[in-house]
Amino acid sequence: MTELIVAHVSEFQERRSRVLKLEGIEIAVFKLSDGSLKAIENSCPHKQGKLSEGMVCDHHVYCPLHDWKIDLNDGKVQAPDNGCVMAFPIRIDELGNVYLSVNLSNMQAS
Repeated sequence: MTELIVAHVSEFQERRSRVLKLEGIEIAVFKLSDGSLKAIENSCPHKQGKLSEGMVCDHHVYCPLHDWKIDLNDGKVQAPDNGCVMAFPIRIDELGNVYLSVNLSNMQAS
C-alpha cells in the first residue's frame, strides 16, 4: 500500500463529495456529518453511475441512477442488490493533510 497526500481537510464540505483522479480511476471522497472522510471508486457496479453525485445518508451513498445503496466503509452494495466498488482507507494527520492509501499495482491492473 502507498499512502498519498491528496488534499487538506479544509477542502472538503460537510455532506458533499469531491472527485480525485488517480491512475485512471475516479475516486469519490465524501465528508460525512461527523467530519470523517470516506473514499470509494466513483462508479456504481450496476450502470456506472457517478457515486459522487449520489445522496449520502449515514455511511451509505445512493447511486443517482438506480438508487443502489453502497456502504462507504467497505464499498459493498447492500441487499437486495449485490456488487462492490473499491474502498480506500483515509487518514488525516495533525496538520489536516488528507492521506489516501492505495495499492497502485492493483489499480494499474484494472
